[in-house]
Parts: sequence; structure tokens; C-alpha cells
Amino acid sequence: MDRYSQIIAWLKVLLPLTALALLSTLFLLSRTIDPVADMPFADEEIEEKLRGQQVTAPFFSGTTEDGDQVSIAASAMSTLSELDNAVTDMSAQIDLVSGTRVVLFSDSGRFDVKGGASTLEGNVVITTSTGYRLTTDRLDAEFDTLVVESPGPIAGTGPLGDLDAGKMRFERREGAENAHLIFTNGVKLVYDPNKSEE
Repeated sequence: MDRYSQIIAWLKVLLPLTALALLSTLFLLSRTIDPVADMPFADEEIEEKLRGQQVTAPFFSGTTEDGDQVSIAASAMSTLSELDNAVTDMSAQIDLVSGTRVVLFSDSGRFDVKGGASTLEGNVVITTSTGYRLTTDRLDAEFDTLVVESPGPIAGTGPLGDLDAGKMRFERREGAENAHLIFTNGVKLVYDPNKSEE
């Protein structure tokens, strides 16, 4: 057998052995992979996604014990907890038995579906069929008992002119046929005779 044939014979043995040695080295030097660590979502992220289930264009309606009709709508609602839901572009319409209509708008808020309570926040606008248009930063509403309250300043226009107040409460007092807007904490009214004549 010539030298060339001997080299070929040795290479046929050495090359596979070298490849096997290299593969063994790769496996020995590679780090152990933790399958849990490489999951696409951590436990906290999974819980957050389950909590953050979103409903598009939710709508709720009902009637109070006194017969007033309340309807609530939003562009979207995300579940934060069993009793707390975040809503965007929220609106609520209250049609009183007396015929008065009150409409509330806000950029965002919270809504407790079971309790009928809500907090409207960000550019809150209140309009009534009796001629009021008011704005505030926040409103707390108990729709079951029909009590709506602004914990902070409120401003706008009414049947008699422009007004500002430190606080406002909308409620139906016991025995009263209609609900009323009650302004407190430094009420300022700029009377406009033209409005009273309308």
C-alpha cells in the first residue's frame, strides 16, 4: 500500500473522532437552560394580563328605587379587580321622573358594576336640561341612591349666569319630587339678565 492510501485510511478514522470530540466539548461547555426562566411571560405578567381583560363599548342601564332611569356607557372598560373597573370616555345619562335630564361626560374613570358607584375623572362635563353646563376635575357618583358630588372646585354656566363653587352636590332629598344641584364652599355667581329672560 502506498503512502497516499495510508494517509487516506488514517484520515477516515481521525476526522470522525475529531468531530466527535468537538461536539462533546460543546455540550460540556454549554450552560444549563432553565425552562422556567425562558418562559415568554413571568407570573406577574400573566396575572396582569388576566386582570386587564378589556371590554369594548360597555353599556349598563337600570332604574333607581324612585323610578329614575340611569344609563352608563364607555368606549372601553378594563377589569382591575372584582369591584373595580377602569373606563375611558365615560358617559352617564340620568332621566329623572320629573322629566329633567342630567348628562355626565369624562375622559376616564372607575366603575363598580355591582355597587353602582363610579368616579369620573379628567375633563368632567355636566349638562342638564334645565340649562346648566358645568366642568370639574372629578365627580363621585352613587347611581343607586342618585347622589353625585364634586369633591373639588366646579365652574360653568347656569340659567342665571356664570358661576364658580368649591363644591357641588346633586341629590334628591327625602320626600322631594325632583333632584337638585347644591353649590357650597364659596359660591360666586355673575348674574346675566339676558339669560334669565331666555
